[in-house]
Order: sequence, then C-alpha cells, then structure tokens
Amino acid sequence: MHSGRIVFFLHSLAGGGAERVMVTLANSFAQRGYAVSVVLIFPYHTYADELYPTVERVDLHAPRLLVGGLRFARYLRDVKPDAILTTLTRVNGWAIVARLLARSKARLVVREASTPTVAFKRLRTRKERLDHQVVRHLYPKADVIVAPSHGVRKDILQIIPQAEPKIQVIYNPVVDEGLRQKSLEPVTHPWFTDSRVPVVLSVGRLIWDKGFDILLRAFAQVRTTKDARLVILGEGEERASLEKLVDTLHLREWVWMPGFEKNPFKYMRRASVFVLPSRREGLPNALIQAMACGCPIVSTNCPSGPEEILDGGRYGHLVPVDDVDALAQAIVQTLQGDRKEVPPHWLDQFATDHISERYLQVLLG
Repeated sequence: MHSGRIVFFLHSLAGGGAERVMVTLANSFAQRGYAVSVVLIFPYHTYADELYPTVERVDLHAPRLLVGGLRFARYLRDVKPDAILTTLTRVNGWAIVARLLARSKARLVVREASTPTVAFKRLRTRKERLDHQVVRHLYPKADVIVAPSHGVRKDILQIIPQAEPKIQVIYNPVVDEGLRQKSLEPVTHPWFTDSRVPVVLSVGRLIWDKGFDILLRAFAQVRTTKDARLVILGEGEERASLEKLVDTLHLREWVWMPGFEKNPFKYMRRASVFVLPSRREGLPNALIQAMACGCPIVSTNCPSGPEEILDGGRYGHLVPVDDVDALAQAIVQTLQGDRKEVPPHWLDQFATDHISERYLQVLLG
C-alpha cells in the first residue's frame, strides 16, 4: 500500500465523459495501491458500480453546490488528504474555496474539461458569468491546472495568462484492455446484425454543445443518396427537441436513440462510421474510443481536441462546425470506402497506464 490519500471531488457519478475520466483514474490509482476516496456532491451513481472495490465513495447529499462546498471543507478538516483532484468548472471553484476554508495542506489539482472562452463567449447567463469568474479569480489558487488538450490550455491562457506555469496538458486516460474486451461483447439490435445497411453512430450527452441537431440534418441529406441508419447513444436535456426534429425530417424509421449506454464500445466496433458533430469539446473521449475500436471517423474541427486526436485530419475527416453539407459529404465519402487507418502506436498517448502515471506525478510528485 502506498502512503498518501488521494481524494476526488466530483459533482456526481452521472454518465458523462468527465466522470468517466475520473472513475478511470480513481480505479488506476487504487489498483496501484493508493488510498482513494471519491467524494460526491450529489448522489447520482451511473458509474458507481464501475469503481474498484477499494475505492471509498462518500456522498455529501448536498441540496446544492454551495452546501456541497461547505461540507467538503468539513470533510477536508476531518480526513486531511494528501492530494485532491477535481473536474468541471463550478466544482473546481468550490474545491478551491473548500481547501481555503479548511486550511488544508492537500495539493490541489483542478482539471478544466473543455474550452472556457467558448462556453463563456457571450456571458449571457448568470451561470456563464459566474463560471468565468471562477476561472479568472480562483483557478490561479490551485497548485496545478490540468488541460486535457493543447487547445484547452491555449484557451485557459486567454483568461488567466499569469497562470501559465501552473497549466499542464495531460490527455484523457481512454485506451486499455477493458475497452477492447467490452467492444467484443455481443450486440443484439438487428441493425448491427444486418451488414447490408450501414450504421452511422454518435455518442454523447444530448445537449446543444454536442451538435446532434446538425448531425440529424446531415443524416437527412445522406439518406437522399445512401441507404443508412443512425444511432445516437446518450441522454440529456435536448432529447425532446431532437425527437421532434427526427419527426420533422421524416427520419423516424432510420434513427434510433435508446438513451445512455454503459458499453458504447460494442457499437463502435460494429458501426460503419463514427460521427462527432460537436460545437465544442475539451478532448472528446468518444472519438478516441471509436478510433481504438477500429471505427472510421468523421468529426467537426471544433475547439478543441479533434484536430489533435486525428493529427490534423490524417486519421479521420475533419469538417467545419455547424456545416450540414460538409458533414453529410464526409459521412457519404466514408460510407463509400474513404477510410483513414490509425496506426496502433498513435493510440499509445491515450493509454490509461501512461496517463495515470502523469496524474500521479502532478498530485504526489
């Protein structure tokens, strides 16, 4: 058993990319013999059963974020961990405040999951203005700020250039043997057993940022020249409007949106093309996962991540954000056989063991 306790402070274990990254790291640290606790503000446990048996889960049962931050400060005073890792802007802010309130000596590493200047572009809502202030005034008080891509690092520096020495780029831990094993599990849906009609696949939260409305419009164009089906795995606040758009575009017979899927990898291995239509990202896990499963890629060149992951378009088609025509054309090209092969060594930079070691270095030295 290694000395030192590492605490993950999270909004919840709901089914998102940032949460999956944290679960992967927590499990990796625990398997290496570290004492690991996952402290949750809200008790949403989508990924809870994926935690390694020795990982302690602590539910704060807070009615809102402010209360969660105050309860976390009390936790820090009681437990006195050696290091804290947190992600997502507002939670990062409360982790910084909690450490100050608790006068904790724990090393604090905050991970910014996406591109803040894109999120705060117009500062239209109270939430956007508050998150902007969190990055501007609180992030510099952390010991290390982790950016999951060089694009996110560049973006953070636009808000806090003085924090440049604290910002480190560490890619997400995505590729491991578990992913490969899960990708081999059977798929019973008939669309994946009928190879005559290709399946277009996309995965992500059903929110505006992910651009699924653009994908649906592009798929409607694809259908005019190519017989195909579309599967979107994920759940979120945009479901009703997306379902309405499916009906408006007369796509009900060819679109399947089953909700959140714990094992998207088995679909990635069998799909004809994986599409990421996002308007913004940090470092999209689903894109790397699909590559690792051998699925051809079409992605928007959104800020940020896809260009780095696809090496400027060498390993997949990159199209402009919100360009329905270009997205449809790239999907058709890929379905017609324009595949871009990915050499195995390219995926090594996203390997869980390698990334976990990088995080341990910034957390514990």
